[in-house]
Amino acid sequence: MLTGLSAFPLTPMNEQGIHEQEFARLVTRLAEAEVDSIGVLGSTGNYAYLSSDERARVVKLSVESAGKVPVIAGIGALRTRDVLINAEHAQQAGASGVLLAPVSYQKLTAEEVFSLYETVCRSLSVPLCVYDNPGTTHFQFSDELHGRIAQLPQVRSIKIPPVQNDLAAAKARVAGLRALIPSDVTIGISGDPAAATGLLAGCDAWYSVIGGLYPDIALALTRAAQAGDTEQAMACSEALEPLWALYRDYGGSLRVAATIAELTGNVSQPCLPQPLNTLQGEARERVKAVVEALALSWGH
Repeated sequence: MLTGLSAFPLTPMNEQGIHEQEFARLVTRLAEAEVDSIGVLGSTGNYAYLSSDERARVVKLSVESAGKVPVIAGIGALRTRDVLINAEHAQQAGASGVLLAPVSYQKLTAEEVFSLYETVCRSLSVPLCVYDNPGTTHFQFSDELHGRIAQLPQVRSIKIPPVQNDLAAAKARVAGLRALIPSDVTIGISGDPAAATGLLAGCDAWYSVIGGLYPDIALALTRAAQAGDTEQAMACSEALEPLWALYRDYGGSLRVAATIAELTGNVSQPCLPQPLNTLQGEARERVKAVVEALALSWGH
């Protein structure tokens, strides 16, 4: 479950609620493509903008739509109390694993972060993936802290930030972390443009945004890397460079992915929680041009 391609779909919504049928279709598409796992309520799923009840509903819908594919559900929240509630709801709904970032308003200390994971692990009966996402949490994990947390009984994966786009440097990064964690804890790469390099450098999984919309494209890259085919994996990534450029220019992957989903008719507009907006004007036209140039139709 915590290896290979973990595809992260959007949670399409407006201010009246979640677009449940659209979300179920996105998850069904991933299940039919036979991704290795489906990650809901990550950053792409806008977990931080949803109530506890809305999150519980999302997990229930995803498990119902995922078939045999395991679902990993995000449970992050500002208070440990609320993380525990989210964890219980996710387990009750049938999630196969949970994903936890150290969400904060006041910047957390290393001991506070360790205590969070220690407390949550005591309440879990499913595996936990540590979500290392300094871009949103503003917390920088040290490898030593990762090593301590990875010793906790339910921790089974670490989702790391993007590695350098240099294979030797990426291998050193992954090896350094690997030396400090148990052998049964996997390392997953995030940041789609770094996926090929991360997988080829020894990461076990790709926690993928683009995989949530185009699983076949993401699977081709993943399987090539898993087979050790450096040339093919890098070619798959390089072919998507116009998409990666959009990520760089428009503040990351969320707005780009949501805009693509709207443009291709897979979600209704608007699909993001206010005050977030999908890209408009010239930026939207640029996304549309990339979709057309890369032939990113829904059936691809």
